[in-house]
Amino acid sequence: MTAEVLAAVAAGDRARLRLLLHPYLHWTEGGRTIRGRTRVLEHLAGQPVTRPPAACELRDGQVYRWTVG
Repeated sequence: MTAEVLAAVAAGDRARLRLLLHPYLHWTEGGRTIRGRTRVLEHLAGQPVTRPPAACELRDGQVYRWTVG
């Protein structure tokens, strides 16, 4: 699942990301947590992810928590 998210981010495929990311997503990076799929998508538009997470939790087949160490 993490590889799919990274590939979608690299390709700029927002439609695919919406399917992969849970609506109540918790995205933690650099000590900052962003909550909600819409806010995370806005964050990723300006600052793409280049490395896999230290931790990733799935819920209902979507990424619910993403933590970059």
